[in-house]
Amino acid sequence: MTIQWFPGHMAKARREVAEKLKLVDVVLEIVDARLPMSSRNPMLDQLIQQKPRIILLNKADLADPIETARWQQFFESQGHACLTINANEGKGIKKIVPAANELLKEKMDRQRERGIKPRAIRAMCIGIPNVGKSTLLNRLSKRNMAKTGNMPGVTKGQQWLKTGKDLELLDTPGILWPKFEDQEIGKKLALTGAIKDTLLHMDDLVLFGLGYFKENYSEQLQARYNLTLEEMEGTPVDILLRITEKRGFKDDYNRASIMIVQEIRDGRLGRYTLDKVADFK
Repeated sequence: MTIQWFPGHMAKARREVAEKLKLVDVVLEIVDARLPMSSRNPMLDQLIQQKPRIILLNKADLADPIETARWQQFFESQGHACLTINANEGKGIKKIVPAANELLKEKMDRQRERGIKPRAIRAMCIGIPNVGKSTLLNRLSKRNMAKTGNMPGVTKGQQWLKTGKDLELLDTPGILWPKFEDQEIGKKLALTGAIKDTLLHMDDLVLFGLGYFKENYSEQLQARYNLTLEEMEGTPVDILLRITEKRGFKDDYNRASIMIVQEIRDGRLGRYTLDKVADFK
């Protein structure tokens, strides 16, 4: 399964991000807590260079809490401010402004010494598709000003959103990168919904997901689909066949595949993380 997705509006957004950076004080880099490294755009470091940044581990309610804590520690050890949030329920977002103030303290102190009147922090929200940028923006602004959807690629243009006297936000479309050097990253992104399903082979994707859960979260997989220990010993193909039968889909394996992938995305199999810190050290 080879996965590539780089629509024209993403190429344009990348250029616009580079142009707009001079207008903001800080970058809010939103990543999916279930795949904190794979959901980071490797072009971002080159794009934002030395601009202050806060990494927001969104969808933390769906991620393995032990791994999320490890990732937060990892990013902080790399010199980045890092917060865990659940934008869908508004959890953790009140920490963003204080974190930005702390990050920009020296800059604001210099401005005050020069007699420059304090103003709202200007931040740019950036991240790949479907990591929850628009949901976060709507939570912060307390209005449905940013378009949201359950599919990637909803936000197509940039817009400024005011969130009160302390923060102004620049929304940007989700930006993937032109080529996945590692197809494993493409599979992880696809499994969590960051890539349109129309570009995927669902049977390959479900086998990747089943294989990962068997290897890393076997008890959750077994419990969700009422599998015996003997049934769990089979290959991902064997497990797919058994789930299809148990759910009464007869030989409609495509229908079963779609169901399993959606349940993984919705957290029906429990909390999980596809990127392990140990694999990136």
